Amino acid sequence: MWRALLFIGLLCVAAFGAVWLADRPGTVLVTFGGYEVQTSVAVAAVALVGLALALALLWSAVNTILHLPSRLTFASRARRRSRGYQAISRGMVAVGAGDTIAARRYANEAERLLGHEPLTLLLKAQAAQVSGNREAAEAAFRQMMDEDETRVLGLRGLFVEARRRGDAVGAREYASEAVRLAPSAAWASDAVLEARCAERDWRGALETIERRTSLGLLDKTTAKRHRAVLLTADALERADHDPEGALRSAQDAVKLAPDLVPAAALAGKLLSRRGDLRRAAKVVEAAWRSQPHPDLAEVYLNLRPGDSGLDRLKRAETLFKLSNGAPEGRLAVARSALEAREFDRARDALEPLLADRPSMRVCLLMSDLEQAEHGSTGKGREWLARATRAPRDPAWIADGVVSDQWAPISPVTGRLDAFVWQAPPDVLIAPELTMHDDVTADLDEEPRALPVSPAEEGPATAAEASAVTEPAPASVPAESAAAVEEAWPEPAKEEAPPPRAEPVVFPATPPDVPKPEEPASARRSAFSIW
Repeated sequence: MWRALLFIGLLCVAAFGAVWLADRPGTVLVTFGGYEVQTSVAVAAVALVGLALALALLWSAVNTILHLPSRLTFASRARRRSRGYQAISRGMVAVGAGDTIAARRYANEAERLLGHEPLTLLLKAQAAQVSGNREAAEAAFRQMMDEDETRVLGLRGLFVEARRRGDAVGAREYASEAVRLAPSAAWASDAVLEARCAERDWRGALETIERRTSLGLLDKTTAKRHRAVLLTADALERADHDPEGALRSAQDAVKLAPDLVPAAALAGKLLSRRGDLRRAAKVVEAAWRSQPHPDLAEVYLNLRPGDSGLDRLKRAETLFKLSNGAPEGRLAVARSALEAREFDRARDALEPLLADRPSMRVCLLMSDLEQAEHGSTGKGREWLARATRAPRDPAWIADGVVSDQWAPISPVTGRLDAFVWQAPPDVLIAPELTMHDDVTADLDEEPRALPVSPAEEGPATAAEASAVTEPAPASVPAESAAAVEEAWPEPAKEEAPPPRAEPVVFPATPPDVPKPEEPASARRSAFSIW
């Protein structure tokens, strides 16, 4: 619209100028080299405009002739770049499809046409990875290190290759350098956090969590939970040689995550050792309301050493009320009643748990109850035999690994806060972790099992951490093993695993049998500890 109006306006101005010249006649006299030219003003104006147009056309022709070689060169380069980027596109498709021959051909063609472009180096590295030529892949990633714009990408590729060949030290160095150059690189910060957790550097891991939170890589809820897990791990490690420092870490963890069972159990245990029974009870009760757990019950029932069985039974009744009749509350009451030789109360607590399929712990408690009340009878042996076929009780599970003890990281993937408290399935199948992605150079070719010390695993699982090829059957506690008449059934063997390494899956072992009955002379009246 505006262009049309502008064009019409210019036409009007030109017409007005022509009319103005026509209304004012005059002559123009030009004398040059003995020649004299005389004409009207209008003809002179038209001649001047024509001369200007002719000079413009002549200059344009001369300029085109002078720049013709460079334009031909530019067109050739443009066609060459177009063919190069087309080769990169086709090469990436070939890499994704797993066509190693085509990937190498297109990578060589792209390098010939484009030289050492970032995408050319990436295609070359990916083609080498698909072909299994790790040396060529590392060489391409090292070439990326020479350019600032591809340095982080080269570090990532070298990091992946280092993990694939099992070089944990080299992988951590590459990740640390990437964090220094690009703090917001999520893969690098994840790798640094994983390495520090594997080395049990909990304070360093906390610093990494803080940095990731400040950069927005973690939301506040997840960061709060991760800090609590790391503080709990630090407290567990310092509990023996630095109880005061361990108590501070455990209390900080409880403040961040009151429902974190290991933190609450450790804080309650350390507070009870100091004689601060009231605070210990509050910590355990708060966690028990969120998640009734046998570790919390163990700490709560033994807050004050030397209490009689009736005292522990009274505290078990408190846990039962706080849990609103949860199975763990009933088990705590049944165990305490058995120790206090209150057999009827123990039966009343266990009776609702016998309706469907009682779990292993319930069957073991019923066996001990029958033997404590009636001696070694067939009824007790029957319950003990049922325990060998009973459903499993909840245990700590992370990435297919079942453990009696909590750990801050997964022994398979190194993932932080991986253990959850749940009942394992009857048949555990190891998760498939052997897939890899060469296009993005992100995942490992084979799963890695991080080293976990026996102190972290606990005495019950230190022996289970050794590599085996099939799950080992769970064992009945030593106190009741002598009365077992039926052997533990052999679990069905699964199909042979694929050639690549897979994480080992262990079945959970039954919890400890209730403590032996207390002599009547040792019992005394119950009284409140608060």
